[in-house]
Amino acid sequence: MAAKPIRLMGAHEIRIRLGGVSRQRAYQITSRADFPKPVADLAQGKVWMTDDVEAWMKVHRRDLDDSED
Repeated sequence: MAAKPIRLMGAHEIRIRLGGVSRQRAYQITSRADFPKPVADLAQGKVWMTDDVEAWMKVHRRDLDDSED
């Protein structure tokens, strides 16, 4: 059985997935205590596991559930 590929998201992808929020709003959201912790902090910025971000959105952003099926 093949290993599942690791999917990552940066702040830009998170902004898009959240409906095109501003950089400031994305920072506020990703800084929340209940938002998933980044898996790395690179020179370009932090990166998160896509599955963790998507799971958080299913709970906290119900309005976005149907936007990417």
